[in-house]
Amino acid sequence: MKTEIVSAVRAGLACSGSETDDPGQTGATALVRAESSEGCAKAIKLLREGEAVALPTETVYGLAADALNPDAVAKIFEAKERPRFDPLIVHLPNRKALDEIAIVESRITSQLIEKFWPGPLTIIFRKRDIVPDIVTAGLETVAVRMSAHPVFREIVGALNRPLAAPSANRFGRVSPTTGQHVLDELDGRIPLIVDGGATEYGIESTIVRIVGDVIEILRRGPITEEMLHAFGEVRERTSAAVVVAPGQLLTHYAPKTRLIVVESLREFSAPPRKRVGALSLFPVAAIGDPGSPRPANAATAADFAAVRYLSKRGDLREAATNLFRMLRELDAENLDLIAAERAPEEGIGAAINDRLERASNRRIN
Repeated sequence: MKTEIVSAVRAGLACSGSETDDPGQTGATALVRAESSEGCAKAIKLLREGEAVALPTETVYGLAADALNPDAVAKIFEAKERPRFDPLIVHLPNRKALDEIAIVESRITSQLIEKFWPGPLTIIFRKRDIVPDIVTAGLETVAVRMSAHPVFREIVGALNRPLAAPSANRFGRVSPTTGQHVLDELDGRIPLIVDGGATEYGIESTIVRIVGDVIEILRRGPITEEMLHAFGEVRERTSAAVVVAPGQLLTHYAPKTRLIVVESLREFSAPPRKRVGALSLFPVAAIGDPGSPRPANAATAADFAAVRYLSKRGDLREAATNLFRMLRELDAENLDLIAAERAPEEGIGAAINDRLERASNRRIN
């Protein structure tokens, strides 16, 4: 299959303008720059025909297909090599569509919808029969959200049907935050990528379900525990023995290179004769400024084959946005190991740590 990239030019802009060829196209993949609504029109046409296409959201790029068409949804699983027991998130064209696919039972749920939709919050509902079992992995619940990205909203709104849209990468790999990342992962597996530029948040949506008067966090994300506290008691589901929502598998978001999570790169000793990469929240004395006071055995930048700083300002929001991109960059450096430093366990830092822990659980053959 030939994959085509259609660019929406800048992140945050819906399709508009005129179409020009992208001089950067290479190989068998047609790289077409479409600053016109033609790009969105192509996506809508393919979705109506039952195809799966990659679209930008405010979190990561999603591989979208008509959520009410089981054959179309099957193409998502095939392209991603995703196991059928892992359910998908359904993205709505409008608020009215929620009542068509799910049952809203909680006052807290309604309050969360009012506050955070459209946006990076996914909520678990009891599903209606119209939702195919392939979408929910046979569960009686369905994960639902509304994307705030203008390109995604334009396309799903014109289609006027819910879209199933997990991350547009091969299963278990690092999630894509640019159109090029999608191309690297799924070239030849899907017909179209709509490129809306780099995503805003850089990590997947927060997933919650309401149990009585408690907001249960099933996956950490941009909507933090602190933000949810205003609407009720919050707790995190720690057991993933039974998958009840997308993104709960212990091993996920993994680069090809082995990754370990360390509490502090200041005290990390790189294995001898190994090419080790460092992923740090921001430049610190140990690896960013060898002239500053530090422990005698602390690593310096010279000890690492490659170093990436998620945010030179130490900003957690910026760090989350850069996380998957920088993991991909380190993965391309021909390293033996990536040492990633934990972020502060506060706000979106908890979601960053969640992704790093899951990435570090990949089995090495």
